[in-house]
Amino acid sequence: MKKPRFSEAHIVGILKEAGLRAKVGDTCRRHGISDATYYKWKRQYSGVSVSHLTQMRPL
Repeated sequence: MKKPRFSEAHIVGILKEAGLRAKVGDTCRRHGISDATYYKWKRQYSGVSVSHLTQMRPL
């Protein structure tokens, strides 16, 4: 099985960075992801913080 390129914590950080900036495209280009990947992650991880991820992982 292929290892994921980005950890969940890194994904949440990218989403927060894009939320603070005006253009999603610039953030995606900087991290080497497509716009479609960004919006998929946004749908999946919306409203989640890194501390929530550590609590949810054991569940």
